[in-house]
Amino acid sequence: MTAAAENRKPHLIRGIGIVGGALLVLNGMIGAGIFALPSVVAANAGILSPWLFLATSVLFMTVVLAFAELSSYFRQSGGPVLYATTAFGPLVGFSTGWMYYISRSVPLAANSHVMATYLGALWPWLGTGVGRQLVIATIIGGLTLINVLGVKSGVRALIYFTFLKVIPLAVMIILGLQYFAPELVVPSSLPDIDDLGGTVLLMLYAFIGFETVLITAGETANPRSTIPRTMIFTVIATGLLYFLVMLVYNLVLPGVADPDATLLDVGRVLAGPAGVFAVTLTAIFSIGGSLSSMMLAGPRLTFALAEQKLLPGWFMTIHERYSSPANSVMFLGGMSLVIAMSGSFVQLAIATSLARLLAFVVCIAALPVIRQRASKEQLAHAYRLSGGYTIPALAFILCLWLVAQSELESWLIVGGLLVVGLIPYFLTRRRNRTQDAV
Repeated sequence: MTAAAENRKPHLIRGIGIVGGALLVLNGMIGAGIFALPSVVAANAGILSPWLFLATSVLFMTVVLAFAELSSYFRQSGGPVLYATTAFGPLVGFSTGWMYYISRSVPLAANSHVMATYLGALWPWLGTGVGRQLVIATIIGGLTLINVLGVKSGVRALIYFTFLKVIPLAVMIILGLQYFAPELVVPSSLPDIDDLGGTVLLMLYAFIGFETVLITAGETANPRSTIPRTMIFTVIATGLLYFLVMLVYNLVLPGVADPDATLLDVGRVLAGPAGVFAVTLTAIFSIGGSLSSMMLAGPRLTFALAEQKLLPGWFMTIHERYSSPANSVMFLGGMSLVIAMSGSFVQLAIATSLARLLAFVVCIAALPVIRQRASKEQLAHAYRLSGGYTIPALAFILCLWLVAQSELESWLIVGGLLVVGLIPYFLTRRRNRTQDAV
């Protein structure tokens, strides 16, 4: 093939800049959870909970920093697929990528149901029966179409959703700070925390999702420098946002130990029924942003697996006009719609956190190998962590601790999903060997 013909072939474009990368990180972390999380944390940690959020964010930064260095060695899309394949070979690479793919697609189906529930609180017909199914189909179908139309369309959707969820949260924080009282911010003595480990575990899960931006590296401008800086800055900013939301919750609802209370109750105190309506809309837009992030990043995993010849080349098809991985986008949309309509996401959702954490463990373990194998050019541009392997080791231990909290049912589901995924993997590898031999 001539150079001119090669240039005419459809290819991914680098349409994600610093802003787009930050939006992927932000929406990967902030979804529906933040609207219910403060009440559970406050019930366990009281007025110490905002500071516990800050401490937890510092602890989780070890994981973020480890991935920041990993990302600085690569320019291609795929994230966990690339890291695991480079360090441990195709089988581990596929297993890691497939598990992470499941951990993104199942929440897409589950969160579409959550959005239908919130919409049903405003318009009851949308929350049940045909109305609910219509909402789910519209959400998944609409996001699929947006992302087939190209990465820039996906980023624009993220911009709209982020604006519509961050601005109301900022207004709530500003209004809530009028209730400021020193005794509700700085404890005179450390309160007893009934379940410190469980509370920290819950807060750590609020930061998972930051890694979304790694998957789209092949469509990010200057990914080896953009992604590490964007990821670290956005995680820090999100940690501060969590701190302020938790602080306002404690200021507006002092002494409330009801785990069923939510930010809706904060909105009610601040602005009555209008506040409840505003918080409900904010939750809907927040879930929409999270869904947009999943739909933008998820297809790049199957694209990367096909690029590594671990899945059929069909997943690597790029739309001639829109330069999007169209087949991978439509596959994710179709699979998520089937899971959402069938209701099977309820059983699968409990295993998605374990699948993602196992991918974290493999990727962090890959860092020393990738460091040793990196070329001089890669090392010259890498985001090297100080302290040798201290930070990755702490991140590895933290992820292992999180994995150890998983129930047996989650392990069985993850094992079953892995077996299902290995079928197309071995068929693809066998076909590739046959073609190579021919």
